Amino acid sequence: KQKTAYEIASCLVGSEMCIRDRASMKQKQEEHEDKPRNGPLSDIRVVEMGQLLAGPFCGQLLADFGAEVIKCEPPGVGDPMRQWGREKPYGKSLWWPVVARNKKSLTINLRTAEGQAIIHDLVKSCDILIENFRPGTMERWNLGYDRLKEINPKLIMVRVTGFGQTGPYASRAGYGSIGEAMGGLRYVVGDPSTQPSRMGVSIGDELAATYACLGAMMALHARDRTGVGQIVDSAIYEAVLAMMESMVTEYSVAGYIRERTGPILPNVSPSNIFNTKDGKLLLIGANQDTVFARLAEAMDRPDLATDPRYATHAARGEHQAELDGLIDDWTKTIDLDPLQEKLNDAGVPCGLIYTAPDMLEDPHFKARNAIVDVEHPDFGTIKMQNVAPRLSDTPGAVRHVGPELGQNTDEVLADILGYAEDQIIAWRDAGIV
Repeated sequence: KQKTAYEIASCLVGSEMCIRDRASMKQKQEEHEDKPRNGPLSDIRVVEMGQLLAGPFCGQLLADFGAEVIKCEPPGVGDPMRQWGREKPYGKSLWWPVVARNKKSLTINLRTAEGQAIIHDLVKSCDILIENFRPGTMERWNLGYDRLKEINPKLIMVRVTGFGQTGPYASRAGYGSIGEAMGGLRYVVGDPSTQPSRMGVSIGDELAATYACLGAMMALHARDRTGVGQIVDSAIYEAVLAMMESMVTEYSVAGYIRERTGPILPNVSPSNIFNTKDGKLLLIGANQDTVFARLAEAMDRPDLATDPRYATHAARGEHQAELDGLIDDWTKTIDLDPLQEKLNDAGVPCGLIYTAPDMLEDPHFKARNAIVDVEHPDFGTIKMQNVAPRLSDTPGAVRHVGPELGQNTDEVLADILGYAEDQIIAWRDAGIV
């Protein structure tokens, strides 16, 4: 269509503003230059098309160990996680810098044929694609695995959903909280006098993402032998179910249903929170026979280790409340610091219940760099948890915080895919990138 003079002027102004925005973004990027991307996955390229937490946490794990993770986000909007975890007075998410760390941001409209064609090009040089949309969404966008493996037979597609890719519930919307409930976790968390509780973190999403990452690593290993990729199907409820130990077996064999038990595990004693003389709390875990004997010595009650009521794991479980009461009576006579020293000297596991301030002050956290300082373009130096687990020869690293929206769009389109600048500008004007 012929453009009016006003429309042409508007386009020129918009393009000029866009160029200024890109220049400003590039300057920010250069000010906080990435550390070299190394680690065991530095030869792996990942396209992350998920949002919120389950897919992005999988991408974070891969990026932490050096994978080049290109995160696809809707132009002008971005991942909703950019708005989560917001705290005054900053007005920006304090969660985004963590969950999107070490990634690149490509803005792209996946609902357009042009955007889908860009992904087809990107997949040619991609090892892993992560998505956590409802089953069928990728297929509607011409991005289903059958189509993508035609382009790259080696592609591994990681699909994270509430209920998996098959079964009668597959098409349902499924958040982590629902998976936690159906997987069995919610029923056993909390005090028995209250309704089922939730964890204070999004454990269902993160478990599904962790299993998705594990599946991706296994699929990469299999690809080394076969030369072909495959689908990794990680369902939130199944990831939670996988962590539920012998819950199902106990019921199927013995008819036993685990109930909420508050701070203890039934028939596992001593493993509880105990009070100290100065009003503090200390968690003590001494349920193994040899460890309990060491605790009994520390209490100046070696007779407890040979008492038939407490001599074995089963006996201690049977007399759990009684034994915990004896131990609590003893800990209440000692202040926290000398109590910890006494238990540590005796080889009895114990520890405080930490909050963030405790973690920042702990000498062990500091010695192992469990929390690292990372530069942020707006907040300055911020702190976040380091990479886990630790590899002796090819460790992961936090190279940079989560990127600005579209920070790497030009880099991906021009440097990786080789598109011309005028094509990129045209796509940007059309809202495709």
